[in-house]
Formats: sequence, structure tokens, C-alpha cells
Amino acid sequence: MATEELPSEFDVVILGTGLAESVAAAAFSRVGQKVLHLDRRSYYAANWASFTFNALLTWIQQQQEEPQPQEVQDWSSLLEEGEELIYLSQSNSASIRNVQVFCFTSEEDEEEAPDTTEEEDSADPQVETEEEAEEASHKEGEEPEPPQPLPPPAQNQSEPEPPQTLPPPSQSQSEPEPPQTLLPPAQSQSEPEPPQTLPPPAQSEPEPPQTLPPPAQNQSEPESPQTLPPPAQNQSEPPQTLPPPAQSKKKISYAHLVREGRRFNIDLVSKLMFSRGSLVDLLIKSNVSRYAEFKNVTRILTYRQGRVEQVPCSRSDVFASRQLSVVEKRKLMRFLTSCAEETEEQRAYNGRPYLEFLSDQKLGDNLQHFLLHSIAMVTEATPTEQGLAATRHFLRCLGRYGNTPFLFPVYGLGEIPQCFCRMCAVFGGIYCLRHSVSCLLLDTHSNRCKAVIDSRGQRISCSHVVLEEGFVGAERKRSSTPPRFLSRAVLITDGSILPTDSEQQVSLVTVPPAAGGPAVKMVELSPSTMTCSAGTYLVHLTCPSVGSAHQDLSPLVTSMFRTPESPDHDGPSVLWCLFFNMADGSGVEAEGHDLPENVHLSSGPDAELGHEHAVRQAESIFQKILPEEEFCPPAPNPEDIIYDGDTGDTEGDTVNTGDTGDTDGDTGDTVNTGDTVNTGDTDGDTGDTVNTGDTMNTDGDKTSPGEEEERQAVSEE
Repeated sequence: MATEELPSEFDVVILGTGLAESVAAAAFSRVGQKVLHLDRRSYYAANWASFTFNALLTWIQQQQEEPQPQEVQDWSSLLEEGEELIYLSQSNSASIRNVQVFCFTSEEDEEEAPDTTEEEDSADPQVETEEEAEEASHKEGEEPEPPQPLPPPAQNQSEPEPPQTLPPPSQSQSEPEPPQTLLPPAQSQSEPEPPQTLPPPAQSEPEPPQTLPPPAQNQSEPESPQTLPPPAQNQSEPPQTLPPPAQSKKKISYAHLVREGRRFNIDLVSKLMFSRGSLVDLLIKSNVSRYAEFKNVTRILTYRQGRVEQVPCSRSDVFASRQLSVVEKRKLMRFLTSCAEETEEQRAYNGRPYLEFLSDQKLGDNLQHFLLHSIAMVTEATPTEQGLAATRHFLRCLGRYGNTPFLFPVYGLGEIPQCFCRMCAVFGGIYCLRHSVSCLLLDTHSNRCKAVIDSRGQRISCSHVVLEEGFVGAERKRSSTPPRFLSRAVLITDGSILPTDSEQQVSLVTVPPAAGGPAVKMVELSPSTMTCSAGTYLVHLTCPSVGSAHQDLSPLVTSMFRTPESPDHDGPSVLWCLFFNMADGSGVEAEGHDLPENVHLSSGPDAELGHEHAVRQAESIFQKILPEEEFCPPAPNPEDIIYDGDTGDTEGDTVNTGDTGDTDGDTGDTVNTGDTVNTGDTDGDTGDTVNTGDTMNTDGDKTSPGEEEERQAVSEE
């Protein structure tokens, strides 16, 4: 499509491939609208994107470069009588600022040291590494070195230029991980866990087989006195064989991260999916969930008094918790039961702080902390009605797919916008990356946009335009409130913040606000999510901005992880970290801008943990344009689709798949979802990969034992 002209007429032209724009595009295309979906970037999902490590280095370099003023072309020659031009902004940099990168590990691989100097070797290289890291973090000239391996990833991000081939971007970002291995889990519930858990045991269990054979041989020999001493000696040998496993773990270097860069899928935004939230409901309703797989968030943690603790949130967690006394457990269950429905006592606290309500319920400091910061996830000043609503929503989401309310998409959040883009393309939508719109053509008589002019000077007629807010200049935006920003940090670490026997934990960590600071939400991802390489963890931190991201989040990083500023910390080491500020999409007004009435504005990610803001935006735009149509109706099953050129009964949905080359029937893209959800798994076992295509249903006809247990507990109380 690089040299061909686009069709000259569409129903809807959409600029930007963020989540809200992608959901809207899928909804329009699904009901038969002709959709042109463009993005001036070389990758999908805008600020919702996921990058490989090497591609992220390229993105960082682009953000740190000074934006070059772009020459505005004069397209007035294309005007007809009664038309005016509205030029659009061509800059991407306004939503990202204060980008800072730090590397706290050695640049090159380190050779293993002799066994006799294990302690010295574990300390000395660290000191050298940290000194080098401090120099590297303050020398911008060393950062461009990574871009040497960047061209391939950058090309992979830009491969999807053909508008019809949406699958390539999804495949290019997921190439590092074996997509073929996802299908077996989807077909057999009992198989996903072993493949994911086998590699770690392979490293941690070799020692026992080495020490077991000698005793086994000795036991098999005749029971003579001469054979007894050898076993006693063999029993004293295991301590000599224990050090090698610790020594065999090499320190991960920057060169290793670059080599394994394609195994990372690093999100620009950090969010989770409530199992009964609007996004999950939409994925189920539209059948878009067939394009993705999901992991349960296995535990909810909280950070207080310098320690990381697990939060008991389900009934089984509460009674298994060692942090709570028997009295506290009863009080917590009684309170959670009382939250199921609104009462007169609760209404009496409307407008008063939620913390006051919790205190009056005779709940101790432990329970107040868990309920306020980890279950409701609100502040002490939040009104009681909002705190109770958040608590009820949390409880409703428990047990649907696991023992926490949250899901996370395998390969990262950037997969979700691409899934909706794929649905749009399947139903005839046309896609072009690195292609934009220069200006809108305004009909002065009707105050409506009647056409757009793209970056190549082609005039394209349209009935409606949907714009990502970054395309609109500041002079045309309504600014009743100053813009808000989010502070983001992305860490690559060498271990979990709270280690367990399982290396597949997916954790949400809530950090209460410190003195004068905001509350921080942390998401720790293991390699089982296909977002980081083996032996590493990916940590996302997010909070509302007070200063720069580094100012807001680096103190917390120092207090929770081992860094050059905290070399004696016993937590995991930070190998590499990125700080940046991102525009808060919730601060953008939807109405009142100086734009034609048929031009609709959307915004980027907001500060909330869920996706309600983006889904609500997409549905609102759709209802304004097509109020009589259903929003994202279910897509037909592949066997029900009648393709162009086929003869036969035409009562089913006819899908023009010529633009995508993908018919949804390909088993590489469509995952069998019948057996992939272990709905009875509420014990925190993280080996299960959840594919939500057919098993996530809104009718509740597939209720998990864990969910039924929760309901019975509530009803009994």
C-alpha cells in the first residue's frame, strides 16, 4: 500500500491506534461502516504499545531527540468553494517527557569466578558494575550504543505498513516467544503448567540426583559393616555440592539483555484487567478474546513498614493467612459480607472519609490498611460511597478466573489494541502505519468536516473523523484544567520482590502514599507472561505525577530494590530502569473543543488500574455517530463466515478478508478456548494460562468452585 492510493471515500476516518480508537474502529467496521484507520507512527497502539527491549531503546532515543520543526505544506489548491483547512499537529512528543534511563549492571558478560572466592566475586563485580552504571547513567553518549542492534526491531515494528495485514505487527512483536506453544495449553488444561514450570526445576533440582546415586548404590550393596561408612561420608558431601548452583547463576549483563531483547514485551502503560470489568465483558461479547491469551494475577501484595506482605483477599486466603489473628479473620469476613449490599448504616457515611467508616467498624490497623489500600485501592480522604463501591467491585471480580480479581494478557497490554484492529480489518477496515492526515476540510456552511487530506496530498471524503487528542493543536483544545501527567518507571530485575517456590507469579503491589506523595501501583511480571526473558522480572510502577518520574519513583525503587544507592539491600537487584512522564488521558475534555461537530476526540491512558475510561470513550463515540446500532456485536464463528466469491446461502455475515489475508480460521491465530481455563484453581497455582474466548461468559453458567464458595460465604454470613 506504500505506493498505491487509498480509496477516496470512507464512512469513518480514525487517526491513532490507541485502545479507544481501536475499539471504536472495530465497532464501526463490525456494523458495516467503511473504516480507514491511520497512524503516523511505525507501530500499533500509540501510548498503549508494547516493545521488545531493542525496539524500546529506539523509542527512547526518539523521545530524547529534540523535535524538529516540520514544514507545513500548503494544500489550499485542493479547496473547493465554501471550504476551509484545519491543519493538524504532526508532533508525537507532547505526551511523553522527562525520559531518563539507568543501567546498573555490567555492559559485557562476566566470566564466572573460582569456587573458593565466591563471596569476594559476588561483591567485587557488583561494586565495579555499580560504578560503571553510575557513569553510564550520566553519559548520554553511551546510550546510543544499544541502537546498533536496533534497526532489526525497528523494522519489525514498521513491517505492518501494508494496511491489509494487521497480523504482522502482532506476530512481529510476539515472534520472540513461541506462539505455537500457546496452542497446546489452549487445547489441554493439564499441559500448560508443566512446560512453564519445567525450566526452573531443571536448574534447581540437578543437585539431588547427583547426591542420591551414591546412597542408592550403597543401599543396594550387601548389608555388610564395610559398606556403612561410605554412606555416612556421602551424607557429609552434599554441603560441598550445594555451592555450585549459586555459583552457576551468572550475573545478567546489559549485553545479555540486548541479545535476549526479543523475549521482552515492555508496555508503555501499566494496567490490569478486572475479571468483571468493562474490557473483559467487551472481549467476551465481541469474540475478540479469541485473538489473545491471559494469565491470572496470582497474588496481591502491599508494602508497608519496609516490608512486602501478601494481602488476603479471597475467603481461602483469609483463613490461610498467618498475618491475621482469628479475631481479625472473623472481623474481615463479617465486613466483606456486609459490603455485598448497601445498607442504611453505610448511607449515613456518604460524603465522609472511607477511613472514618472503617474505623467505626472496629477494624484494626491491619485490616484498615488492607481494605483501604489493597482492596478498595483508594485514599484515606475518599468518600465512603466511593470506597464501598470500589470494595464491592473488587469482591464481585473474585473467583471468576482465579483467586484474585485481575487478568493480564500474555505478551503484554499492547496486544489488546491490536486484537481490536484485527477485528476491524477482518470486516473490511483498511490500515496504514507511517501515514497520517495533514488537515481537515471544513464545510463552512454546515460546520462539518467533509473530507481529509492525507500526508501525500490525497483528498479523502468521509462522514466522521475520530482523532487521538495528540493530533489537535493546543490552540483548538479546551483547557478548563491544566494537563495532568503520570509518572512511570519500568525496571528489569533479577528476582521477585517476594520470592516463592513458583517462578511464575504475577503480582500487584500496592504502596500507600508516603508523606506528601501519591500512592503507587506496582505490577511485577514473570517470564510466564512472555514479557521478559528467563531469569528476569519486569516491574512497572505508576503514580500521578508530582514532579518528574525519577523524582516521584526513584526513592521507592531505592527502598524496595538493590541499586547503587542501596547496595546493602537484600531485595532483587535492578539491572536496568526507565523513567518517564506520560500524559494522563482522563484530563482531556471530550467536548467543547474548537472542532467541527462530526470530529470526535479521544485520549490516551488514564491513571486508573483498569480500562473503563478507554472503553467508555469508545462506546460514547460510537453512540454519537450510530445511536441505533449495537456496540461491538459478536463476530461470527469462522465456520459461519461466507467469503466474497463464494456461492450459497447468504444469510450469514459476509466478511471481506481480502484486506488482511487472514480469515480467522487459521489455527495460528484462533485459539481453542474450550479447555484452557482452570476455573477450579483458586489456590494460587500460577501454571494456568487463561484464554477467555469461550469460557469467559457473562451468563455465569461456568461458575468456578472458588466463585461458588465466595457466594456461599457471603450468603451464609
